[in-house]
Amino acid sequence: MSNVFSADFAGRSISLKTNYVAAQADGSILVYYGDTVVLVTVVSLKGAREGVDFLPLTVDYQEMTFAAGKIPGGFFKREGRPNEREILTSRIIDRSLRPLFPKGYYSETQVVATVLSVDKENDSDVAAMLAASAALEISNIPFKGPIAGARIGRINGELVCNASAEKMKDSELNIFLVGRKVAPGKAGRDYDVELVMMEGDAREIAEDIIVDAIKFGLESLRPVIDLQDKMRKEAGREKRPVAAVVVDEELTAKVSAAALAGLQEGYGMPRKMERYSRLAEVREKTIKEIGGDDSALGKKVAAIIEELERHILRNMIIKDKKRIDGRSSTDIRPISSEVGVLPRAHGSALFNRGETQALVALTLGTSSDEQRMDYIGGEELRTFLLHYNFPPYSVGEAKPLRSPGRREIGHGALARKALVPVLPAAESFPYTIRIVSEILSSNGSSSMATVCGGILSLMDAGVPVKDVVAGIAMGLLKEGDEVVILSDILGDEDHAGDMDFKVCGTEKGVTAMQMDIKIDGLTEEILRQALAQARVGRVFIIGKLRETLAAPRSDISIYAPRITTVKVKADQVRAVIGSGGKNIRQIISETGVTIDVEDDGTVTIASSDSEAAARAVAMVRWLTEEAEVGKIYRGTVKKIVDFGAFVEILPGTEGLLHISQIAKERINKVTDVLQEGDEVMVKVLEVDKQGKIRLSRKEALGADVQ
Repeated sequence: MSNVFSADFAGRSISLKTNYVAAQADGSILVYYGDTVVLVTVVSLKGAREGVDFLPLTVDYQEMTFAAGKIPGGFFKREGRPNEREILTSRIIDRSLRPLFPKGYYSETQVVATVLSVDKENDSDVAAMLAASAALEISNIPFKGPIAGARIGRINGELVCNASAEKMKDSELNIFLVGRKVAPGKAGRDYDVELVMMEGDAREIAEDIIVDAIKFGLESLRPVIDLQDKMRKEAGREKRPVAAVVVDEELTAKVSAAALAGLQEGYGMPRKMERYSRLAEVREKTIKEIGGDDSALGKKVAAIIEELERHILRNMIIKDKKRIDGRSSTDIRPISSEVGVLPRAHGSALFNRGETQALVALTLGTSSDEQRMDYIGGEELRTFLLHYNFPPYSVGEAKPLRSPGRREIGHGALARKALVPVLPAAESFPYTIRIVSEILSSNGSSSMATVCGGILSLMDAGVPVKDVVAGIAMGLLKEGDEVVILSDILGDEDHAGDMDFKVCGTEKGVTAMQMDIKIDGLTEEILRQALAQARVGRVFIIGKLRETLAAPRSDISIYAPRITTVKVKADQVRAVIGSGGKNIRQIISETGVTIDVEDDGTVTIASSDSEAAARAVAMVRWLTEEAEVGKIYRGTVKKIVDFGAFVEILPGTEGLLHISQIAKERINKVTDVLQEGDEVMVKVLEVDKQGKIRLSRKEALGADVQ
């Protein structure tokens, strides 16, 4: 028998139904949020695979097109590879759940969220996040929840939770955050809700507003956290036992004695590849000496060494106040950058921060290069694309090149969000912009290097951006009451730390952010300090970027298409296109330009040849010109009637030349002077309210075309 649990969430009812569908899964939830319906199932295999010492977690969020009453496009007419939204939502759920499985739980686990129905009011990823937590809560899978997610906006100065997509278009802030119940709470509360994961974008918002939005969002999660507690009590199953992680004190001491000095020496080497080489050497030697040919024992030795490395690095930072490369907690690595490094790219930059290096190239295109994103919630046309690539050589590895993975999609999306707020309006800069970031060398913060290289490439291309954007990755190490916030973290510091917090923005405010937390105890004070420290670092980096290029170039590359926009009336679009596209083909054939015509009458002409573009503009204007009283035109006689002739003075525009206006002297028949197909000079005498045109040849005789 199914059970239904409901609560008010952001002013609307949300319902969780269990024991209703997918009964063979370890946990399944059907969530209803308005007309948005999502099914989430969780399955965890019994026992771990041989030799697996990590959690093999897979999260798949999928949107079925029937959810919006659509049939998939393409030849196969069925759902295929996940789109960008599906990938990003899968990452959000994965990043939120992964830290909350107990240490030592290594059973292969899969979470599948399937969107079955969608409206335009209630966010399917909010529903999927809640249902994923609820499915784990009622299952027998060990999980340190409950958690829930919400989308927070700020519209007209007021914070809002889970507003519709239409309303969020007016929001200056868009944060998706996930909070976790932590008991007991402070100040007499039964529990607190602490941040687990956050990402979003903003229109240059002040840090204090970001903190207020996070507090508001976490408090808004209480109803659905309470709902899950109630559900677990009434419908939850007993959790599987998790074998305690037994520390072999004797083996640990033996490994420490053999490896500690070498590992400490390795972490004293500031350069990444030298450090990794020394650490690998110590690791291999210790495993061989202690583990011998016993692979199981070797794995235990490797695990102890990994924990030793983490302990060494954390001690260096927290106790010794020293980082691997000798910096203080607030120092930024050495920064250098160049622009114009690729002569034929429309804009390019090489950005270096420490051992992280990004080569960023920009291409300008026309509206025909727009990307069409077809989601179940509606279609999106993008004129700004940003693609992030992370080749294996960037970390000294040799692997087959593959299509972009979830990590590359996620990093590219974050960098894109960071730059969008400073781009010019399409009306003033009607280009499609594509940025490609190739990470040539990586030692932490490569996505933030993409942001920095991206803004330089935009300015190098002559894109009139509103301001300079920079990005910085912040870290956190917390031991008891001891807290150290790190600016511009290295890869090792990210791995051994308790937080990864990426913040992008201008000097004015934040434009994008992403945070993952591995521990409890992230207080408002820590969050404010991290944002304040990130701001100082960001402003410093912006200063370095301005040293390379202070402002956008005054003109675009000579290799980029020049785009001219001509506005015609909507009912003149047909005249520009011509029958079967004849007129457009003629313009392209004679001038070599690229031309796009929108239904609203916007005609976009692109060419790297300014003279060709000018000719194309003249041809469009001629095709759409309207008759002007008093002006003389060279027209073509289209039809002769007893009382005169109909003359085409402009494409598709004819006027009546009455017999009395053909010649200065009286004539008996029109055909005595004119024949069909003749070219004739005529003057426009009148255009009446119905648009009918009266012409005169006798008043134009001897005159030139104006």
